[in-house]
Amino acid sequence: MSGGWTSRPRERGAVAGGSEIRFGTDGWRGVIARDFTFSNVARVGVAIARYLADPKRVRLPLYRDWGVELRPPAAGVVVGYDTRFLSRQFAWELARALDREGVPVQVTSAPVPTPALSLAVAERKLVCGVMITASHNPPHYNGVKVKPEYGGSATQEVTELIESHLPTRPPRLGQQPLETTELGEEYLAALRRLVDLPAIGEAPLYVVVDPMYGSAQGYLATLLREVRLPHLAIRSRVDPLFGGKKPEPLPENLAPLRAVIRALRRRVRRKIVVGLVTDGDGDRAAAMDETGDFLDTHRTAALILWHLVRHRKLQGKVLKSFALTDMIAKLAQGAGLPCQEIKIGFKWAVGGLVTGEAAFAGEESGGYGYSFHLPERDGILSGLLLLELVAATGRSLAELIQDLFAEVGPHHYRRRDLELPERIEIVEHLKARPPQAVAGFRVREVETLDGLKLRFRDGWLLLRASGTEPILRLYCEMDELSKVERVLEEAERMVKGGLPL
Repeated sequence: MSGGWTSRPRERGAVAGGSEIRFGTDGWRGVIARDFTFSNVARVGVAIARYLADPKRVRLPLYRDWGVELRPPAAGVVVGYDTRFLSRQFAWELARALDREGVPVQVTSAPVPTPALSLAVAERKLVCGVMITASHNPPHYNGVKVKPEYGGSATQEVTELIESHLPTRPPRLGQQPLETTELGEEYLAALRRLVDLPAIGEAPLYVVVDPMYGSAQGYLATLLREVRLPHLAIRSRVDPLFGGKKPEPLPENLAPLRAVIRALRRRVRRKIVVGLVTDGDGDRAAAMDETGDFLDTHRTAALILWHLVRHRKLQGKVLKSFALTDMIAKLAQGAGLPCQEIKIGFKWAVGGLVTGEAAFAGEESGGYGYSFHLPERDGILSGLLLLELVAATGRSLAELIQDLFAEVGPHHYRRRDLELPERIEIVEHLKARPPQAVAGFRVREVETLDGLKLRFRDGWLLLRASGTEPILRLYCEMDELSKVERVLEEAERMVKGGLPL
């Protein structure tokens, strides 16, 4: 690579030199066998146990300001895991470390989606939940997510306190048996309460469910089967390699879903075909319409919020991440709801959802949370809400997008992920010297809440360093797709060249 980006900052969310563990945007993640090892997982287990026993925990904002019930370690911990390589074995290693420190612990008897684990923490009044998952990361990654008493993403204060208790050496663990637990039916029962399944069952729908080989497999299919709705589940078996793709709901990863929908369209003529996608651990969602066109997470978020406002009469503040579409702010304004922009990472949304100040929170990566459920992303519930919208309107997803654009104007979006170890330095350099124009579009406003956002008359460009991978992300939303491509081409050329824009 040409240019002057030379320094290589430490990767957050990974292990440096085999000893340093850092939690990133949502948990600690690392490469299996290099960073994410049994020894390091056991160290994290010890750190979580010692965090739970730390008297300083009571001073954290979630207890001091949010009104969360402080539970003792004796309330117990549940450890869950996804379908990744060795996830079950890593879960048992972490659980045995907790047990060694005197914390009562159960391990799930099978892979579970993250929202199911979070629900168990909240409903069973546990002190904590721990999920072994790297979410949407490539197959050679794994990770640890921590869920405090409220059943949602751990805040930065929580993870920093956990980090402070990391032992320098891993504990010696035996192979003692531990209690197991089943979470699936408890979670399905909650979904049945939250969604109008009978209305979905009566709608002229045909649903293609794509869990991308992740731990959400089986849940949507079970509920659709109960209401006798025609559906087909694809990529619904355990494959630790995720079919050779990242288990992230992006267009380049969804060729099988697109092919199935286009084939079905010729056979299912009197049904509205909908594709529902969840990521590796089931906390993110996106969709595909009846033509096989991908509904990115921005349009998915906007449709869900539109449904909640119009049909469920949602009240309360709307939280949108820094990288999420402006359609969210426009819909909130149109409904007379306050809208607040927050940093990227769902941990910045949990406070508003826990206290009840916020009614909806959405992020660009496909995570959506609801005040009537958990302060947690739930991709399975989000898919059901999309079906509820189609059932309420009788409109296809493609038609609903056109209805949405008629209200808020056309919005087109693309993201590019560039593998650049110097990503942090690049963003900081550009923050200090922001460009005056990109691809001929004059910069009207510069925002630095999380990364660097350049606002134009017709949209915006955001440059942000990933908190979990050595990736520089370029996000762009404009009123025309051709403008999006022009801006992204220019931005990629400049950052790869190592020169200021």
